[in-house]
Order: sequence, then C-alpha cells, then structure tokens
Amino acid sequence: MNAPQAIIETIQLKDGREITIETGKLAKQANGSVVVKMGGTMLLATVVANKDASPGVDFLPLTVDYREKFYAGGKIPGNFFRREARPSDEEILTMRLVDRVLRPLFPDDFHAEVQVMISLISYDEQVMPEALAGLAASAAIAITDIPFNGPMSEVRVVRINGDFSVNPSIENLKKADLDIMVGATKDSIVMVEGEMKEITEKEMIEAIKFAHEEIKVQIEAQERLAAKVGKNFPKREYAHETHDEAIREKVWKETYDKVYEVAKSPSAKEQRGDAFKAVLDDFLSQYSEEELELVKPFAKVYFHDVEKEAMRQMVLNEGIRLDGRDSKTIRPIWCEVDYLPGAHGSAIFTRGETQSLTAVTLGSVKDANMVDSVAENFDQKFFLHYNFPPFSTGEARPLRGTSRREVGHGNLAQRALANMIPSENPYTIRIVSDVLESNGSSSMATVCAGTLALMDAGVQIQKPVSGIAMGLITDPKSGKFTVLSDILGDEDHLGDMDFKVTGTKDGITACQMDIKIQGLSMDIMETALEQAKEGRLHILNEITKTLAKPREDVKPHAPKMEMLEISKDFIGAVIGPGGKVIQQLQKDTDTTIAIEEIGEIGRIEISGVSREKINQAIAKIAEITFLPTVGEVYKGKVVKVMDFGAFVAIAKGTEGLLHISEIEWSRLEKVPYKEGDEVEVKFMGYDDRKKMKLSRKVLLPRPERPAQQPREDKPQIEGN
Repeated sequence: MNAPQAIIETIQLKDGREITIETGKLAKQANGSVVVKMGGTMLLATVVANKDASPGVDFLPLTVDYREKFYAGGKIPGNFFRREARPSDEEILTMRLVDRVLRPLFPDDFHAEVQVMISLISYDEQVMPEALAGLAASAAIAITDIPFNGPMSEVRVVRINGDFSVNPSIENLKKADLDIMVGATKDSIVMVEGEMKEITEKEMIEAIKFAHEEIKVQIEAQERLAAKVGKNFPKREYAHETHDEAIREKVWKETYDKVYEVAKSPSAKEQRGDAFKAVLDDFLSQYSEEELELVKPFAKVYFHDVEKEAMRQMVLNEGIRLDGRDSKTIRPIWCEVDYLPGAHGSAIFTRGETQSLTAVTLGSVKDANMVDSVAENFDQKFFLHYNFPPFSTGEARPLRGTSRREVGHGNLAQRALANMIPSENPYTIRIVSDVLESNGSSSMATVCAGTLALMDAGVQIQKPVSGIAMGLITDPKSGKFTVLSDILGDEDHLGDMDFKVTGTKDGITACQMDIKIQGLSMDIMETALEQAKEGRLHILNEITKTLAKPREDVKPHAPKMEMLEISKDFIGAVIGPGGKVIQQLQKDTDTTIAIEEIGEIGRIEISGVSREKINQAIAKIAEITFLPTVGEVYKGKVVKVMDFGAFVAIAKGTEGLLHISEIEWSRLEKVPYKEGDEVEVKFMGYDDRKKMKLSRKVLLPRPERPAQQPREDKPQIEGN
C-alpha cells in the first residue's frame, strides 16, 4: 500500500524561516488533523466534534488538550512509571492559551462537544512548540465543516535590542525585554498574555500590531489549505437551541425596567444577586406549576439577557456601575503585613469584595521547583501558587485538585513579580496566595499582596508591583464604549473584555487580555491601557502606604543565607567520603549546605536560622578549602621543631617549613621556638618539590651592611 499524498501549505516568516501545515497523512478518522512543522519541531493537532448536543447542555463543551511526548526530544520521563502522566503546569498554560482564542470563535448557539488534541511529536531546541499550538488547532478546525468563525492563529512576539520577532528559540528568549503571546483572527485581536521589563503602553501597542500582521499571513495559509482540502463548506447544520419568542417578549417587557432599577441602586454582590432573583421570582409567580415546567427554562435564559443589557445600557448612558462607581474609580483598599507570625513574610490585600491572604516562604536551593519537560530541565528558584477555594465566592462544591484556572492565574501573578526579584537573590522563594473573597480580579489582588509579602519577608525586590483588571462595555449600534477600571465579577461576566495589567511606577511587567467581541479597535485598546496606568499607580500608592520598601533583613525565624565560591578541586574535601564531612558539619552547625559545580567553581550555599552558626560553618569550610596566597602574611603556630627549622601551621591542615635561615637576618645556631609558639610569617611560594616556603626575616628590617675600609695602595715594582 502506498502512503497517502499529503496536502501541504507553507508560511514564510519575515526572517526567512518556514512553517509548513500538512494534512491528509495522519489521524484521518478525526474530523480534522494537521501536522505543523517549523525546523525540527512538529505538532500533531486533531479535532472531533459530535453531531448533536447532549440533552440539557446549554453551553459549548470545548476541551483543548496539549501534551508533550518525551520521545519528541529523545528523553524518557523522569517519574516513577517512566511514562507521560498528568499534564505539567507548562502544558496546562499552553492549553489555556489556545482555549481562550478558540472558545469565543464558535457560534453562541453551538453546544456539541468539541475536543481539540495537540501533541508535540518532535522537538527542536531552536523552535518553542507553544508558539505553534494555536496555529495547529485552528488549522485542524479550518479544514472541517465544524461551525467556526475563524481561522485564527497565535504568535509569540519578543523584542531584542529594540527589534520585534516571532517564535524565538529558548536562547533568544533569554535576551528579550518583552515576551508576549498574541492570538487573533484576520480582523481582530482576541487574546494577549505575557511579561515585560517595565515597558510603556505605546510599546505594548506596537508589539500587538506587529503580532497581528504576522498572524494575518498564517490565517491566509490556513484558508489556502482549507480550499485545497475542499471540505470546509458548507458548514454542518445544527439546531442545539429552541426558543419561544412569546415568552422572550414577555420577560423583556415585564422585567427590564425592574432589573434596570436594581442595577442602578449601588449594592454588594450578594444583595444584588438576591434583588435580581426576586425580580425573576416575581415574574414566575404568575404561572401555575404546570405552566412553569414550560416557561421557567426559557425565562431564566431570557432573564440573563435582560440583566446583561440593563447593566450595559446603564453604564453606557448614565456612567453608573453596579456598585455605584463611575468608570475610573477604584474600590476601597486596605492592607496589612506581618499578619502570620509563623510565615517568613505575609500580607492581606483587600480591594472591595476581593481579598488575598498571601505568604512567602524562603528556602535553600534544595527547595527549588524542579521543572522537567521535553524542552527544559531546570530548578526554578521563584514560583507562586494561587488557590481559589469555593468559599471565596460563597459556594459549596467538591475540591478536585488544582484547576487550570488556578494554574493560569498563578502564572500571571508570578510573571508580574519575577523580573523584580534581584538576580543575586540567594533564596528559593515560594509565594502562596489564598483567595479568601472574590468579586473581580483575584489574580491582581495576588500581585499586590505578593509585593507586600515579599517586602515583609525582607526580599530586596527592585520595585513594588501592582495590578488592575480593566473591563469594556460597547454598543455596536451607537458606537458608544466605556472602559471600566477595577471590574467586578459581574462586569467581567457581562462585559466585552477582561484586560489585566501589572507594573511598577515605571512600566508594565505583565498582562493578560481576553476579548469577547469581534473587531476591537486599537483606539479602544490604547484607551484601556492609559486608564489602566492611572488605576495601577493609584493602587501602588495605596499599598506602599502600608509598607513602602523591603525590610532591611529577613525575620529572626527566617533562614539566613550565605554563598561561597571555592575551587572545584576542594568539592570532594568539603563533602568527604560518603558525605561524612558535610553531614557532620550540618549537624554541628544546624545549617543546610548545598554544593553545585559550575565550570571550575564550586558554589556553596549555606542556610540556617542563626547567623552565628552560619559563620561557624563558613569558618570550617574556609579551613578545609584554605589555599595560601603568595606574598600574604599569616599568623601561624609552630607544630614541630627540627635542627634545620620549624614547621608552622598557617591554617588547619596547612603547614610549611620555616627554615632556620629564614627566621632572622643574622645567622642562628639553634631554632629559637618551641611547639605552640605563634609566629608571623610570609608565604613565599613552593620549592621544586612543591613544598611550602615560609619566611619571617622578610618581615623584619634588613640590617645595614657595615661600611667598607679604604684599601691601601701597594707600590708598583718597575720591571728591568
């Protein structure tokens, strides 16, 4: 049997690199499958959508799964079972990046289950696979008859030395001062996420525009591929929703004004929810129990539309929000540090009805987070974990482990703070944010609480960081729009945009944007960024009233850390046979000692609660690794006296010969020392037999030579 002929499209990047999209060769029982290749990196993406929606499902059950096969990079998984297990945080983050762009592009009334699976099947260290995952997923859907308002694509944009480029290597990524992932259709930006080193709002817009131009090229390639395949039109027919126009009209007529009045009256989240529910209950009370079986499901759907429209029109026409604020006002803020006496640093940050209790733990290099993936294997010394328990929103629901949302929000807060951790920081730092209340942007509360907790812990961060979530309400008919600062949970749910921005007083450090409407203009985005800057600086001013700068030192019960560097030749001596020396040293000094070989250097990290005991460990290591310097003067102790000189120890285990001729400038018949005497000597180097040479006389004034007597001239004898 001959191999099937693949259909291939090529994308040419501006720097000369190529991306190919291939279909028709692999996974042909899926509705759509493609292989995307760039360099030696290859992704297989498949999509399957059921023909019909499951009974009672009124949403899009979309699953995006991204997995990295370890064989792609010639590696065997490092876990106990030696096979790919649950997805890593990095894989989950890639799933979210793709999901957030795909989801809004499916029709609102399409409720069939859709599963998109993306696998890394070959890895080239010059090409990072997550930059291709969105392209692969979209291309797989684009060649099918699945209803979809795409294609879309994603690119990873970096800036190196002022120049933008897409889809960098890991090596180039380390040189960048801006690193963002942008997802878009041909007409509009849908998603932005990334981190930056304090860039301006103008620079952010430039990066997004650059990304969009690159994305348009990738979308055109998908359209050409779909045309070659010839199966994407017409789209499949479906009917996943039923409606009753009479009930819709009645709900709008009888509830809109009441809902508008509730929305217009400033209230807390729970009160507002109760008031909206009372309006719906009042509407439903006119029906009998038999009638409710038909009416209630429709009424709930249409009442949600009423709530959304009433809130949006109130904001657009009257400039009033659900809690009574105008579009730019930030909710009241209160903060507290050092709340948890047992933690190394802690803070509470509360903004309106959103609250984060955040703690910092300082550890040694042994506590680093081990990242083991196909692309990278390293110890992460700064990481943040975000927890979102159900009680934070007044719910009771089962705990199912860490959710994808928690991983994503934690990663955003981590990236916001990461560039402010000094490079010479000796600690492994873990931040944990427990969200205790949530009504809008708990991830940004985590950033603010994280800043305070780090400063409370004595971590010498470069600058404080704050964060804000921006929203958007638009009216396509009138062209009106309002950008909202510090959005509520309802405003996020009912609005058109969720744009989170973090930064210092000098620039943006991270962002995450999700847009729910088509065709958002750059003018609106610029307005949102400028308004976000105002809000961010206001919040920064509030948190620095609580603690303006890091504490000068870590807390008494926190570990203290010292770093030493020794010649790698001494690593074995410090560790000792079977680890005997280092284990005894840790026991004697109550410290934790870690040694890492880096080139010709051994880097030693010593941590402990007592600085005195750390100093004892340092002194002991200094003895073991002592290496005298030629020309240096040392105070030594005589350990042995011989006829020809004395052996002097200038450090424990390090001794040399002070020859009798090097004790005084004058000639000595006998060595004038006994064992235990202290003597100051200068290290003169090594002799031909690699033995140490010491001298005392060179430290003494050299006696002057006696003046020479004039010589008497003898009479000359003349020859014959």
